[in-house]
Amino acid sequence: MSLLTHVMDHSLDEGYAEAAARREAEGTAGLPRTLKAKLALAAGLVFAAMVVTLGAAEARVAAPVLAKERQELIDRVERAGERADGLERDIERLRTNVADRQRAALKQPGGGQGDLVALLAGATEVRGPGIKLVVDDAKGASSGGGGGPRESAGFSDTGRLRDRDMQKIVNGLWQSGAEAVSINGQRLTALSAIRAAGDAILVDNRPLAPPYEVLAAGDKKRLGTAFQDSADGQYLHVLQESYGIRYTLSAADEVRLPAASSLTVRTATAAEQQKGAS
Repeated sequence: MSLLTHVMDHSLDEGYAEAAARREAEGTAGLPRTLKAKLALAAGLVFAAMVVTLGAAEARVAAPVLAKERQELIDRVERAGERADGLERDIERLRTNVADRQRAALKQPGGGQGDLVALLAGATEVRGPGIKLVVDDAKGASSGGGGGPRESAGFSDTGRLRDRDMQKIVNGLWQSGAEAVSINGQRLTALSAIRAAGDAILVDNRPLAPPYEVLAAGDKKRLGTAFQDSADGQYLHVLQESYGIRYTLSAADEVRLPAASSLTVRTATAAEQQKGAS
């Protein structure tokens, strides 16, 4: 009976109990490690899927709002563009009206003297013989500085024609005997300014784009030769040889130069003339 009682009280062999205790102490009890790792990975994937799903749902909810705001911005830009176009038309109409009145005022002295003043001031259209000079940037010219030899003098060595180049060309034409000059249909006067805005050349604050067509009224034979022999004509030739600036010069039986679009009319009284003479 004592043996049966011992068996009932100690049904698990002590060796098995010791092995179970060792596994529990080593952390190997319960599920295997590989299974635990798979379960952790699955839980992470489920969490990531939930985050992506929530993000997509929020984006779907916000999409109509963003589309509406974008359309409102587009409408504002279009309305602003329409207003700017309308203002530009008004400016052009007023500029034309002012130019007409100024031309009429310049002609008031009467006779040939009034016509001569209007011609020299650029207030009237000019037709007659002259030369046509077409100047263009070098092939493949790009914007931006290049650190070339012209950059130190205020130029960028990129093969682009600059405002100072155009100033020299125009001054050379005047000195060679041109009676009237225009660039891309923009008539030059004694008060005209040739400036730059970035890579663009401005004539009286109006941007011009290459190629630049320069028309000069005068003796078509003498004017072309005189310009090519002048220092400014030689300067243009250097631009062609050194930087690839392209140009062609041709005589024309008739060139047509428009009247200047913006003029400043000044009048003087007899007292002011006497004061100036003294």
